[in-house]
Amino acid sequence: MQWEVVIGLETHVQLTTESKIFSGAATRFGAEPNTQASPVDLALPGVLPVLNRGAVERAIQFGLAIGATIAPHSIFARKNYFYPDLPKGYQISQFAIPVVQGGSLSFVIEKDGKPEMKTVQLTRAHLEEDAGKSLHENFQGMTGIDLNRAGTPLLEIVTEPDMRSPAEAIGYAKALHSLVTWLGISDGNMQEGSFRCDLNVSVRPVGQKEFGTRCEIKNVNSFRFMEEAMNYEIRRQIELIEDGGKVVQQTRLYDPDRKETRAMRGKEDSQDYRYFPDPDLPPLVISPEWITRVRDALPELPSAMRQRFADELGLPAYDASVLTQSKAMAAYFEDVVKIVGKDQAKPAANWLMGDVSSTLNREGCDIADIPVSAPQLALVLTRIGDGTISNKIAKDLFRAMWEAKSDDPALADQIIEANGWKQIADTGALEAIVDEVLAANAKSVEEFRAGKEKAFNALIGQAMKATKGKANPAQLTELLKKKLSA
Repeated sequence: MQWEVVIGLETHVQLTTESKIFSGAATRFGAEPNTQASPVDLALPGVLPVLNRGAVERAIQFGLAIGATIAPHSIFARKNYFYPDLPKGYQISQFAIPVVQGGSLSFVIEKDGKPEMKTVQLTRAHLEEDAGKSLHENFQGMTGIDLNRAGTPLLEIVTEPDMRSPAEAIGYAKALHSLVTWLGISDGNMQEGSFRCDLNVSVRPVGQKEFGTRCEIKNVNSFRFMEEAMNYEIRRQIELIEDGGKVVQQTRLYDPDRKETRAMRGKEDSQDYRYFPDPDLPPLVISPEWITRVRDALPELPSAMRQRFADELGLPAYDASVLTQSKAMAAYFEDVVKIVGKDQAKPAANWLMGDVSSTLNREGCDIADIPVSAPQLALVLTRIGDGTISNKIAKDLFRAMWEAKSDDPALADQIIEANGWKQIADTGALEAIVDEVLAANAKSVEEFRAGKEKAFNALIGQAMKATKGKANPAQLTELLKKKLSA
């Protein structure tokens, strides 16, 4: 039987306010346990919550960025459940009327080796407070409770079940992560729990309209673990059904050490939480004037910048999508293009998506901390363009510049001069080398003249080797063709 995968995501995004959503307690990460839990966070008798205006503004920013409806009136509700790290016995959240309704997020993924635009519809995004944290590893035979996170402001972003593969789900999650960090509404630090995904996974026979029974994998905090968890869960559900079993709706956890999901508890439905409007909080009223002020303060959004890169610089959609995955990457690219000119935008994009990105990944470094500045990389591109160095030498030059960690804007020229990396452009010198190569490779010459095109590449390779990669490739190719046709 052929199976179709159905995936929806619920993402908890911690907002960048300095204080909690309903109290003045700090939200700093790494504080001593239970030093940032105020009486309001603990719901002690006689205290009342007060909504953080900054959290609402960040929700509005997000809603505008995804083209959603911002509710003029929304309601806070109590979500009732009992967990040791939930001091109130309920969580203040939104249920029937969330602050952000609808919207969509588009991104580019590769499908069958080709870039393809994918759009995921969002159901809602609502404000809520975080719970505390249970610490199982710190105490032998006991569990510790740290309530510092209790009351931390979250925006929970819920998609429609629009994704049909783990690749699409990862593409969406990365695009969402990029957007919230771009807007500055979250630092997106997955290791610190600022961006956590719940994965809703089900399978159904191809052609069936009804959804299969879903399982929710809770609080996955890395893209790699998300992919592993979804792949395992898809296999588990298909094998279970094909063996005559039934998928049971449940909440599961992902064990990265064993690379498997395991049952945590039965999956609750909304009625199990006994939602009701919080009597201590009035409705949240958002005026059109407030929305206008937030809209006017928005930065250029990734979608708009992607379109501008395509229209003004002629970049393919895939390139524009990669370059706008982070604000820092986009800014670096634009700084390079300002120096080298718009006609060099594509070579600049190739460098950023190629050598720059691969080196950043290898070194575990972010573009914001790159030791090669935009003006320095621009000079590398200039030296390729004016024929001073070849593309091959440019790769060695970039590595040398990375290791030098110098802020000198003329660093590229200094390294080229010190290493004698200038291309051989003198026609007489190149002609002498070509003559030597042809004389030493008579068999390849004969094969080329017999119609074997590969022999020409072999001769080019030998000539480049003889010049230690310093020959101008275009000039060398032209000279070889001229000699061979004589």
